[in-house]
Amino acid sequence: MKYRIRQRLFSWFDSFDIYDEAGNTAYTVKSQLSWGHCLHILDRNGEDLAVVQEKVLTMLPKFELYMDGQYKGMLKRRISFLRPSYDIDFNGWHVTGDFMGWDYRIEDSSGTVIAFITKELFHMTDTYVIDVAREEDVLCALMLVIAIDAEKCTASTSS
Repeated sequence: MKYRIRQRLFSWFDSFDIYDEAGNTAYTVKSQLSWGHCLHILDRNGEDLAVVQEKVLTMLPKFELYMDGQYKGMLKRRISFLRPSYDIDFNGWHVTGDFMGWDYRIEDSSGTVIAFITKELFHMTDTYVIDVAREEDVLCALMLVIAIDAEKCTASTSS
């Protein structure tokens, strides 16, 4: 199933709308004022499902991932030269990007593709399409996309 993640143009903090294949709002992402990114993923009824919280004062960017208030794991940028790569310490997943850092794939430990993430160009705001193979992996994959976008934002402001 495919989802389109579109950052809102007029917002004080990071906020996104996530649309299903039919164009309906499936989730929203709202930022909370904090030191570092703190992004809440809400369902269409406004219920808080997951949180992506940036760890500050680290050598490489790290983001803690929470679902239903429970710590699930961490996404951290890995040192790599030709393409962005991230380690994830839950689900046995790994994320690798292409040379330009626009397209990513999430794989499990056996190399099976969990999701493809594509950044759409020529939009006023960041827009991604995520194609997730299994419905039960959607929320975890969305957390990773939101964390990667926040990491890119952090990297661009610290340069």
